Amino acid sequence: MDIIDKIGKTATNTCRITVNKTNKIAQKTKLRMHINECKSQIEEIYNAIGKKVYEKHVREENIDIKKELKKECEKIDKLSQEIENSIEHILMLKDMKKCPKCFSEIMIYYNFCPVCGKKQNDDKPRNEQIIEKLENEDISNDNQNEAEIVEEEKKNND
Repeated sequence: MDIIDKIGKTATNTCRITVNKTNKIAQKTKLRMHINECKSQIEEIYNAIGKKVYEKHVREENIDIKKELKKECEKIDKLSQEIENSIEHILMLKDMKKCPKCFSEIMIYYNFCPVCGKKQNDDKPRNEQIIEKLENEDISNDNQNEAEIVEEEKKNND
């Protein structure tokens, strides 16, 4: 029976790993789609800004950028932040991070950037970062398996 238990555990672990990787692929795809949607919205806002500026030019009116374009610029700022958050999330899913100095994508466990040599400062271990990210997000059924796997890995590491 001992060998059957080992086979069962191995099959269960293999299944969990497969589910985890599949969930990561799905999440990355959703995040990339969200990034593309944000970029499209930013492009539309750029066009609206250009149209406003040109209309003012044709009418030979002055444009007060801070007053008249503030709302559009704030939308762009918000969408840009969403893009940055999505990129960061994708990097976390790939066990990578960005170097704060040269912005190269590097492995999460590197202590120094292989491109510029900057010492990497991680205040929290990788599992704590993932758990914090999952706790701060609304975990859908798609992400529930990943949350459970991370919790299980954390228990095993402690």
